[in-house]
Amino acid sequence: MCDKDDLVPIVPSHVHSINDSVSAEEAAEDYEFVIRQFVKTRVVSVSEISDCPKFDLILLGLGPDGHIASLFPNHSALNEREEWVTFITDSPKPPPERITFTMPVINSASNVAVVVTGDSKAESVHLAIDDLGPDCPLIPARMVQPAMGKLVWFLDKLAASKLEESNLNK
Repeated sequence: MCDKDDLVPIVPSHVHSINDSVSAEEAAEDYEFVIRQFVKTRVVSVSEISDCPKFDLILLGLGPDGHIASLFPNHSALNEREEWVTFITDSPKPPPERITFTMPVINSASNVAVVVTGDSKAESVHLAIDDLGPDCPLIPARMVQPAMGKLVWFLDKLAASKLEESNLNK
């Protein structure tokens, strides 16, 4: 059992959950408003290359289809460039309604960490990381490329099992 003194101190005013009592569209608008206020008051920095917030860290998982956050392959939300937070109502996996940071926000972070486990995601890891040439399917995970930040992948052996040898010790 953890002792309270062993926990990382998190200021309660820095925790902002999504309002799940409204539609996905309203929740996205509300959440973006909160983030814009943080940038306006300099609680969150602004990116040097865009008007997006520059979070210290964005932590992502990876779906078997190569999705990250709630940005799914071939979904129109991948093309959103103006909004910081967007919504979808037709997610290919439950729940159907979701909100998500957009790719420009993710790529404006100082650090992006992607944590992946299991062999069901090995092919998506391979498609996201290995250099497969111009004919490689463009999955959302491959689009994670922080412009002025660092991208780190944390993989277990099963998730890394299809990586090309040259990418195993990077």
